[in-house]
Amino acid sequence: MSTIPGLPLSGSVRVLIAAKPVDFRKGADGLAALAKEVLAQDPFSGAIIVFRAKRATAVWDGSGLVLVWKRLEEGAFKWPPIMDGVMRLSPAQLAALIEGLDWTRVHVPEIARPQAVQ
Repeated sequence: MSTIPGLPLSGSVRVLIAAKPVDFRKGADGLAALAKEVLAQDPFSGAIIVFRAKRATAVWDGSGLVLVWKRLEEGAFKWPPIMDGVMRLSPAQLAALIEGLDWTRVHVPEIARPQAVQ
C-alpha cells in the first residue's frame, strides 16, 4: 500500500490526472463540477482526481470529499504533457508525484494470476 500523509492508498484505487492546468480559485465545488462536466468523471466515485496549476508547482486532488494542496518550495512537479482528458496513474506513481519525484520512473510490476491446478 502506498501512502501520502493522511491518505492511505490501496492498489485498487483509481488515480486520474487531469492533464490541462486549472484555476484553483474554482474551489472544491468548481473542481468537482469540472471533473463531472469536462472530464466525464464522477467526483464521488472514490477515484482520486488530480488537478494541476499552470506553473506546475501546486497540486490538488479531489475524491469528492477530500481536497489536498501541496506547493514545492523549490523545483516543480513533473507533469504529463498538457492535453485534453485524463490519464491514469498507479497509487505508487501518485505518491511519487506528490513528493515531487519523477513518477514516470515508478513502474507497477505485472503480477501473474495463479492458474487453477487440475
